[in-house]
Amino acid sequence: MEKPCHYEIVGELGRGSYGTVYEARHCKSQVKVALKKVLCNSPESSELALQEFWALSRVKKRHQNVIWLHECILQKEQVIQKIRKEPPESDNHLLLIETCLKGKCCFDPRTTPLLWFVMEFCDGGSLNDYLLSRDADRRLNRHFIQQLAAAVVFLHLNQIIHRDLKPDNVLIVNTPTGPLLKVADFGLSKLCQNKGSVNQRQMSTACGSDFYMAPELWEGQYSAKVDIFALGIMFWAIIERITFRDAEVQKELLGE
Repeated sequence: MEKPCHYEIVGELGRGSYGTVYEARHCKSQVKVALKKVLCNSPESSELALQEFWALSRVKKRHQNVIWLHECILQKEQVIQKIRKEPPESDNHLLLIETCLKGKCCFDPRTTPLLWFVMEFCDGGSLNDYLLSRDADRRLNRHFIQQLAAAVVFLHLNQIIHRDLKPDNVLIVNTPTGPLLKVADFGLSKLCQNKGSVNQRQMSTACGSDFYMAPELWEGQYSAKVDIFALGIMFWAIIERITFRDAEVQKELLGE
């Protein structure tokens, strides 16, 4: 199995439409981390990977309710390089950006690059699975709602619009004082370059998960307020435990 240097893969945690997540350890420090492997074999997967990298690397100060990125590693065959947001320091990093801009693969088709996201490890699974495996608890619901609201405020202050907030994209760390939420999965996120309120930035690309998408998202003209809408729907789903069965992934999800 491919793996970035300095890390030992322990096992697979899960896989989604564009990436696979592994439990891993740093070989020297033995610190447990989550490794997310993204195969950049198309302009779409390359763009999702870079958007997640740009969003997570934008955050310079940790917030307890937002997933923390330790580093991002670009691997192409035997060449392994740590990348940073700016300026791009390697030809492979530049080719990845060029692939997104041109809408076609600019790499040698015989060798597909990988992006490895090295993130903090969350041992409690997703918020969706956590809630559906337990009885309703008013105090816990209030605790989660406060944490989710704090995370979105922090992201918007850092000019990051998530655009895909839902319980399956929130992870949990078990701590002695109770579960700690971590907003994750920034593949559909958007960075705002202008200073001031993120609500001043207008976007047009429809994206997200149906049940949590604001009406204006479908209309193709929206702002960061779509995150607030999704947050409200999450609060409702958490409190009322509204669920549906997703035929594609064969699991029960909060929402309808």
